[in-house]
Amino acid sequence: MSSSHDHSKHAHKDHVGSLRQELMCHFPYAAFSLAVGFIVLSLIHLLTGTGHYSASASKELALSYHILFHSFHYLHLIFAVTGTSIMFFRFSKNVFMGILVSLVAPAIFCTLSDVALPALAGNLLGVNMPVHICFNNFADLINLLPFMFVGLLNGWMIREHSEGELGFISLASHFIHILISSLAALFYMVSYGFTYWHEMMGILLIFLVVAVVIPCTLSDIVVPLYFAGRKERHQ
Repeated sequence: MSSSHDHSKHAHKDHVGSLRQELMCHFPYAAFSLAVGFIVLSLIHLLTGTGHYSASASKELALSYHILFHSFHYLHLIFAVTGTSIMFFRFSKNVFMGILVSLVAPAIFCTLSDVALPALAGNLLGVNMPVHICFNNFADLINLLPFMFVGLLNGWMIREHSEGELGFISLASHFIHILISSLAALFYMVSYGFTYWHEMMGILLIFLVVAVVIPCTLSDIVVPLYFAGRKERHQ
């Protein structure tokens, strides 16, 4: 019974959806997911047997990390679209607005968390890093859209679960969502030359907590609740 109560507390049924409240709720997910992300990146670093890129391995390693970034960026969109659509349709039956919010909000916030803010962090830490927006590239776009469509269908089907099940799904999906975003951000930075990340892990952790937790919280909770009218009903 206590377990069910805990899940329902996190089900956002009684949340106002304020940014401060949700950041406090989701900060631990960011901290733990980034810790797991550093573990994954450290293992890859160990298995490749490289520190700084050598001249011969530079292009191959950069390409490999760039492929990993794109893979996790695409997967990130499934979780982001799913989470946004679940939250919106729990509090509103406006199908057109729900589809619009579920697609547009994740597109914006996933780009911020996976690309724009990591690029800003890299530049502040001394690496000249471009901002590669996948939605501006047709080859990337034709891959992104199916992932977003599957996320939309996924959210539509999951919302039919009971409130208790939705609470458990919410707990699991939040952590996996932020973990995938953390890995996408880390792979993005390393693919564009931030190869000495292990020498600046502490500072990088702070940058990426901000880069990951704020956009993911806005996308998953705050924006869909706002457009679903949840805030107005509480007031």
